Amino acid sequence: MKANFLSLYLLALVLFVSCQSNERPSVISSDYNDLTTLFNDWRAFENPPLLDGAPDYTASTFDKRWDDFLDLRNRLNGMDTSNWAINQKVDFMIVWAEMNGYEFNYRTLKPWVRDPAYYKSVWMARSDVPAHEGPTHHGTTEVWTYDFPLTGDQRSKFLSDLAVIPPLNTQAKNNLTGNAKDLWVTGIRDIRTQSLNLKGLKDLPGIAGDNEITSAIDEAITSTDELVGWLEDESSSKTGPSGIGKDAYSWYLQNVHLIPMTWEDEVMLLKTELAGAWSALKLEEHKNRDLPQLEAADSPEAYDELADKAATSLMTFLEEKDIVTVKDYFEPALREHLGSFVPEDRRNFFWITAHNDPRPLYSHFYHWFELAIMDNEPHESVIRRSPLLYNIFDSRNEGMATAVEELFMDAGLYEDSPRSREIVYIMIAQRAARGLGSLYAHANEMTMEEAGGIHSEYTPRGWMKTEKELLIFEQHLYLRQPGYGTSYITGKHLVKNALAEFAKTKESSAEPFQIKEFFDRMNSIGSIPTSLGHWELTGVNTLERK
Repeated sequence: MKANFLSLYLLALVLFVSCQSNERPSVISSDYNDLTTLFNDWRAFENPPLLDGAPDYTASTFDKRWDDFLDLRNRLNGMDTSNWAINQKVDFMIVWAEMNGYEFNYRTLKPWVRDPAYYKSVWMARSDVPAHEGPTHHGTTEVWTYDFPLTGDQRSKFLSDLAVIPPLNTQAKNNLTGNAKDLWVTGIRDIRTQSLNLKGLKDLPGIAGDNEITSAIDEAITSTDELVGWLEDESSSKTGPSGIGKDAYSWYLQNVHLIPMTWEDEVMLLKTELAGAWSALKLEEHKNRDLPQLEAADSPEAYDELADKAATSLMTFLEEKDIVTVKDYFEPALREHLGSFVPEDRRNFFWITAHNDPRPLYSHFYHWFELAIMDNEPHESVIRRSPLLYNIFDSRNEGMATAVEELFMDAGLYEDSPRSREIVYIMIAQRAARGLGSLYAHANEMTMEEAGGIHSEYTPRGWMKTEKELLIFEQHLYLRQPGYGTSYITGKHLVKNALAEFAKTKESSAEPFQIKEFFDRMNSIGSIPTSLGHWELTGVNTLERK
């Protein structure tokens, strides 16, 4: 795996400096406090100015602001970190990666130009990772953050949020000049769904009797429907590829998401994981051949009982087996997301698994523990306190959530239900298959539909063939956000590497290894790229390894 950090850093500088002066910044700083000041300035800059009350994504505004971005990056490049502690160097790398992400979006990804779903404004639920999955604009209406009926400042803010939608939709018609067919056609679904969600807002407590809010909702609905119509009219002219290509994908992995791998490395890893998951599943099925099959919950009452039992089992396991320090807010965070009964003919992949045994899925809901930590115990570093930009957190949050499915299994979670282990291997296979498809789509070797074919055909038991919306949602997201589709398996791989290095360090110094210490320290490091967590945990910087 080719990931010498120095060479990557120099490559990044070569690519970026081509647009700026060849001289190094005149002021060199070695003060960590200057980094936090720069971070605040950078985040303020990254939030664009307004145009008619909506974030301005016009090409002319991006071009006008470019020199200001270069000034920020010069300040970063002028910092001498040689005498900083590892955690401070990690913070530097976070800011470096975010600035690379801005550059990449400006030059290559251009979601405001290529991706109609970028203009989705209404979000009904919180993401299970630190920020929304995929590129998201800066003026969204986060319905889940409001308490209805609205009063005071919340009502005013809600009106302000809704007021962004019409001018942004108007701007979208001018900005969206790209030719990415799959992104365009599939993105129409997101905007059409927004219209339905806006209509649903009228049913929330207190909305129907508020004429000002209902009028604002109606204006947003009208502009959204007009955008849908325009997108549909334009769709027949879209003929181009949607992937970013292998070279750009590899550069993005290494320099933005800080994953020390290439496109080719990820293909090999996901093929290996896919074959391994299928093989392990078949061995489990053979071992369990004389045991009865799991019986899926067949009623709301049966599901609620199963879900409650599964949540209790998982939390008891984590506590009694010293897996992780269980905070008092962990179980409430999990129990908010236990789900409910879904009729068999409407279950997607994940709810098929949950109706048999929810614990594999609830293990993945480690996500909600991580978000609860962010909410209840904000990181001492301002750089890590809020979600990292551009989904840079994916290898950590999706990787850890996927890793613990397997790690908790190996630690004995399913001693009372051997056939539940089969579900874990099915979930690994599904994630490897969907990630592999997304790699071929980004290489423009497959269309999104063809990538979905791998996703569907290589998921065991046909469980990805039962409900098509999940398939479309996932492959569309992974095409919109390079690296996200593979982050589950790649991140799992990196988490297990960090665990192995941590265990090796303990063994080398004749100290006892405790899995609880590993998870607790990773949790304390925060939702940052796993490669950086590895560095802070062990002192070994995997980005410098060849």
